Amino acid sequence: SQFTKPKGTDTVKNNRHHPLLDSLYLRYLDDEDSAAFISKVSRHYVTATLERLASCGQRLTRRGAVLAVGFLGDYASTPVLGRALHDADRVVRVLAENGIFELWCRDGIEAQRHELRIILRLNNSYQFDEACERASQLIEQAPQFAEVWNQRAIGQFRQGQYEEAANDCQQTLELNPYHFGAAVGMAHCYLETGEGFAALEWFRRSVELNPNLEAVRGQIEYLERALEEI
Repeated sequence: SQFTKPKGTDTVKNNRHHPLLDSLYLRYLDDEDSAAFISKVSRHYVTATLERLASCGQRLTRRGAVLAVGFLGDYASTPVLGRALHDADRVVRVLAENGIFELWCRDGIEAQRHELRIILRLNNSYQFDEACERASQLIEQAPQFAEVWNQRAIGQFRQGQYEEAANDCQQTLELNPYHFGAAVGMAHCYLETGEGFAALEWFRRSVELNPNLEAVRGQIEYLERALEEI
């Protein structure tokens, strides 16, 4: 797992051939002190450098860089973690998937991000009507904030408003083409309305965005078999 200290060729020695980021990442794996990791990384690296290392560093460096971008980046870093979802290294992919949602919530200004956190809590506590109402108000203020559209889609879906939810999923993806969650949401909307072929297409698109969605792969296989029998 990403919390297991790498062995063999990933072992870092304190010499000039290995980036400082490697040592900071290994220390984080030992102590799991995210605050210390963030503090030390931010003193030595700017976000642009971390983004570059996330794409072209060695395996251990990519792991540390992707973790750091998840902590320190903002919405503009989405393409970096979106590409990292396709990395050859599984740990990099897991770290990217864990971090990318945090980036999606860091758009807009602080007051808008605070309101989004309230909407998230409302959806998580099954208060979907209030979540949708507050999301609609926030969309009027910040129509470019993709995650707000996605959260309203979630609330609408859970209330059986599948067409409205599908529209908001579509808007989410227009604003954030890396949003595999909205693609999965679109698929479920089509499933609920009995449009199996459209659902299958959207499940496939979600896996194209994030190849690590194993549960979705299972749904694709099930739908393919079911549709073949029609």
